[in-house]
Amino acid sequence: MSSRQRSVSRLIAQAGQMLLAHGAESTLVGDIMRRIGLAAGMNEVEVSLSASSLVVTTIDKDHCMTTARRCADRGINMRVVTQVQRICIMMERGILDYRFAQIKLDQISPERYNRWLVVLMIGLSCAAFARLAGGDWSVFMVTFIASATGMVVRQEIGHRHFNPLLNFGCTAFITTLVSAQGFIHQIGNAPELAMASSVLMLVPGFPLINSVADMLKGYINMGIARFVMASLLTLSTCLGIVAAMSVTGVWGWGS
Repeated sequence: MSSRQRSVSRLIAQAGQMLLAHGAESTLVGDIMRRIGLAAGMNEVEVSLSASSLVVTTIDKDHCMTTARRCADRGINMRVVTQVQRICIMMERGILDYRFAQIKLDQISPERYNRWLVVLMIGLSCAAFARLAGGDWSVFMVTFIASATGMVVRQEIGHRHFNPLLNFGCTAFITTLVSAQGFIHQIGNAPELAMASSVLMLVPGFPLINSVADMLKGYINMGIARFVMASLLTLSTCLGIVAAMSVTGVWGWGS
């Protein structure tokens, strides 16, 4: 077994690890890993994916090497996914060999938007939903304050690396607690819209879309695992909402 094959196997595994950790769908992960291996001169690349790990086997002439990696969830970040895709394309075109590709891969960092910009945009988006649903400007402001407050809570809990289920539950609780004040004090023409709209930021849309895409494209186990995780996040959100309603005594968004 050559050192080249060992280095290429590590490169492939690291690329797949980064793609899975940052929310890429399974078909894309498998295709990129195979393409990187073939571009690096391997005769054959086989990939097996699961919800929290991956196994890759490379075949170079008569030598076979298998490596496994654990893939922790690091949050959705399409910048990382596109950077890995770009490295794959550059390798296929002969611009990079596996050594320079490894250097490029090591330089990828999951940059994120400014946290206060995210809070502002989340607040505006949820408030816009309330406005489109028929709420007046008072409902708009209550929704904005509730969702922005919830997003700050979500970021603080996330930075401390708590379980995502606990994160979603606490965020839903605080957000509903704040938005329920509009209902208690009868702020706006339809205060229940603020309670419904402010928690829309917790809908796990991307995991649900990926789960369906995985199942349709043959990755049944991955699709089921992602669907179950998205369902658990939804359940945690519902528990947080119900807990806040129990505290405030405001039951039902349409009451």
